[in-house]
Order: sequence, then structure tokens, then C-alpha cells
Amino acid sequence: MESKRVVIIGSGLGGLSCGLILSRNGYDVTVLEQGIQAGGCLQCFRRQGVKFETGMHFIGSADEGQVLDRLLRYLGVLDDISLSRLDTSGYDVVSLQGQQFRFANGREQFIETLASDFPLQRDNLSRYFSLVEEVAQASSLHSLRVADSDASPLNTEFQLRSMNDVLDEVISDPLLRDVLVGSLPLYAAERNKTPFSTHAFITDFYNQSAFRVVGGSDKIAASLVASIERNGGRVLTRKKVVRIDCDNVKAVGVETSDEQYYPADIVIAGIHPARLIELCQSPLLRPAYRRRVQSLPETVGGFSVYLRFKPQTVPYMNYNFYGYHQSSPWDCERYTAAEWPKGYLYMHFCNKDHQQWAEGGVILSYMQWDEVAKWQNTSIGRRGEDYEQMKREHAERLIDAVSQEFPMLRQGIDGYWSSSPLTYRDYTGTEEGSMYGVAKDINLGPAARVQHRTKVPNLLLTGQNINSHGILGVLVGTVVTCSELLTSEHIFNEIIKTNR
Repeated sequence: MESKRVVIIGSGLGGLSCGLILSRNGYDVTVLEQGIQAGGCLQCFRRQGVKFETGMHFIGSADEGQVLDRLLRYLGVLDDISLSRLDTSGYDVVSLQGQQFRFANGREQFIETLASDFPLQRDNLSRYFSLVEEVAQASSLHSLRVADSDASPLNTEFQLRSMNDVLDEVISDPLLRDVLVGSLPLYAAERNKTPFSTHAFITDFYNQSAFRVVGGSDKIAASLVASIERNGGRVLTRKKVVRIDCDNVKAVGVETSDEQYYPADIVIAGIHPARLIELCQSPLLRPAYRRRVQSLPETVGGFSVYLRFKPQTVPYMNYNFYGYHQSSPWDCERYTAAEWPKGYLYMHFCNKDHQQWAEGGVILSYMQWDEVAKWQNTSIGRRGEDYEQMKREHAERLIDAVSQEFPMLRQGIDGYWSSSPLTYRDYTGTEEGSMYGVAKDINLGPAARVQHRTKVPNLLLTGQNINSHGILGVLVGTVVTCSELLTSEHIFNEIIKTNR
């Protein structure tokens, strides 16, 4: 019997992991990537001998037996990467107006570390952490349990309640409430919008363990590409899909900009839903669906400064630093020109095992699309001197902001490069350079969620807009998408088998 042909649009983590699972299970897989490098947000780049991450800066729950370890083992990635553990006594450091607080790995250490700063909140911290654990474990997908549905009452409740609403109820100290949301740039949370479940999943994920991928997360992409090819599949770059071809009942193939045609029994789109509806003119995608996709809220964009350090000058920082010059992490996405940046995330890259000196780092801050919209019809490297001047001014302001907490930073910088939401849009295909794709908003309910299935029966979606972003969210979405073809029970059984 001839294998079913699966064409996957986009080679981000969602597309590659779907490609691996399906190629392993006998499907004839072709992954089409419009860029010159596979990987999406796993991509890295080099400048003057230093390698920089673009998206997957660190990962969690990767100790033996934890959820990401089990998924990476299932995908065959662990033999191809090396992980460097972040500081267990403070993998995240949150600074509010110069006062620093540490997030430690493990329930007891997390509670005791913060209780040393907030002794009257020890019991509330215990309540908070129990709730985080209960919400995270209530998701059968995030805990890799076979279940008929992921809609447990607890899971549903906290998908409909905002982070700040729940924290106001559990934590009585307003400063501690702000500390606990200090890492919200990891998911671009917004007050009165982002569900507590999102906060719980991410907090639980990193609290169990936190690591950087030594030498860059593009090693994960390379491993997945190699495995797909060993299984007889193909990952083709410089293949921009311009049309999904459909008959009256299904998708039948895709066409690329070089006029190549790829017949398909199944099409999986690892791209933003807005790109999907541009490519697919099937009447099965009703006008109401198209309007809903076009009106989906997006997470804010980001501005990044990539720092190259002088040799043996800047000690390697084995944690992530979230700095806020205002009293709260909330509302940093709302700013005037004079206020920017309200906050930032500062990290170093792990270029080798047992690193002592940092070779490169990154500073990230929010940036609204309006700031770059006038250059939206330009291409990378050809945006003009006014754009380059805008980037220089923003980069200098970010470096100044971090220097308030790290006074020796400027002395250690040997050069820097920067990127804006335009850069992110052009390399990852997100809408308006959104950092994490479609935003979760409790006020919109199901209307803000993108399903992996479409009304075209053999056209599926995967990637960060399905289920959730981040390495775990995307891989959980992959399980959901591939379950349409293989069943979830089959995939979970494969995961169990490879982890024995």
C-alpha cells in the first residue's frame, strides 16, 4: 500500500515534530520552509564568531523523567544536544525598582526563598504553589496522560480566570503578587486578559528544572531534520508556499513560488492562521471563520539587542534577569516614547559546557507594531537609514537600562546588533511580529482559541498558535495534531515505550 503523502508548511518546532512523528509512522512527509534555514524560533545566527539564539532561550522540565525530557527522548533529540542547568537557587531573578527576588527550583526551595523576603506570606505562598501544581497536573496533555478530554473542571475554571484575579485572591501582599508575575515577558501576559492556567503551566514547567541548550537550540532543529530524512522524508528550504490547492471536499496539494507543485493527501500548516487563510481559498473555510481568524488578538512584538562581549570580561550569568524600573511588571506593553523601556529581560547564551565567561547575551523588551509599521513594506537589510537610526536609539536606551543594574556592562560590550518586530515577522511569519502569536484572552473565551482542525477535513494546523507557545506548548499541540491521524493513545504508547 502506498504511503499517504503529508505536506507540512513551515519548519518551526511544530512542523518538524509533526514531520518526525508521522514519518516514523509510515507517512511520506515533505516539509516546505520559505527561509534559508529550518527551525522557526529554534533558529540561531552568528555575528563575528559568536552564536545567538533568536527564540528558544531556555527550557524547563528536562530532568530525567520530567515531561520535556520524555518528549525529547521520544523525538530522539537527547542524543544530539547537551543541556546546561540554570542556577537552582535562582533560575529567574526579578528586580523591581532595584530590589531583587529569586525563583528557586523545587516546591520547598521556591517557597522558602521567597518567604525569606515575605515571612508573613509563607502560608499564602504554599497555597499559591499548590494551586499552580494542581492546575498544571489537571491538564492530561501537559502531564502526558491519556484522557478522552483535557477539559477538567479545574482546567476549565482557570482558563477563564485572569492571572491577576487569582493572585489577588491567594496572595495578600501586593509586592509579592508583582514578584510572582515578574517573568510575564515569557508569555506577554496582560492584566485582566491572560488566564491563570497559562501562568500555572509556565511556572510549573520551569520550576521543575531549567536549562539552556549548549551551543544553541538550532541543534534541536538539526536533530529533527536528520531524523525526518532518515525516515525517508524531506525538509526543503527556500520553498515559499503560495497556494493550498483544494477541490470541493479536501486539500489536494500545495504550490510554491518557484512553480513547483506538491500533491498531498494531508496538509499540515505550521504557520500563523492568518497566513493559512491567505493561502487557502476553499469555500469550506467559511467567511465567519476567516473573519474570526483575521480578528484574533496578537501578543505584543519585541525589540532585541544581541550583545557580543570582549573575551573573558563578562562572567557567565547562569540565570535570567527581569528588570523593571517601575513598581510592577504589569502594563509594560503600554508605553509612551519617553517611558520606553518599562522593563526588560536580560540573558546570556551558553556556547559551551561549563561556561565561565559569557561570549554573547541578549536584552529583550516589548515593542508595539505602530513603532515600525511605516517600514512594513521593506525587506531585511533594505529598510533605510531612518530605520537603522531608530534601532540604534532603542538599543542604546536598553543598554542604559540594564547598566543601572549591571554597571560594568558597557565596558564588556565589544559590539551589538538589534532586531525589531519587522525582523521577527520576516523570519518567523508571525502577524505583525508578535512574540508568541495569538494571545490568550479570557474575555473572548473560545473565540480566542485556534483549533488544530479546519473545515477542510485533511487540512490541519500546528505550532505555537495551537494550544500554547513555548517548547512544551508547541509539542503538546503536535501531539494533538498528530492524534488526528494516529490517535492520542497510539502516540502516548509510543512515548511510554521510548521512555522505558
